[in-house]
Amino acid sequence: MGRLTDGVTISPDQDQLTGTEGKSVTMKCNYQTDYRDLWLYWYKHDFDLQAPQFILWKGGKDQTGEHIPDKRYESRTTDTSTELIIRELTLADTALYYCAVDTQ
Repeated sequence: MGRLTDGVTISPDQDQLTGTEGKSVTMKCNYQTDYRDLWLYWYKHDFDLQAPQFILWKGGKDQTGEHIPDKRYESRTTDTSTELIIRELTLADTALYYCAVDTQ
């Protein structure tokens, strides 16, 4: 479980997920906060890279809008969760994925 600021928590729905090449997979993080202005982020950490790489951000609760450079990715958000959908899976998608929330 991660805590970014007082009153905000976010945690993965499950620790590990297995997909099938060519198919889609959905990852989910649940969050709790009373803030209404939120941005939900997803990052990918390849095992051979030193730092996680930005995938996308998407507004949550009262915030709208999104920035998703790679259209293989999609995100759905609710008042309590954020999902990352990866389409057309390949072996290169094997990695650690991180969700984060920002209230600024």
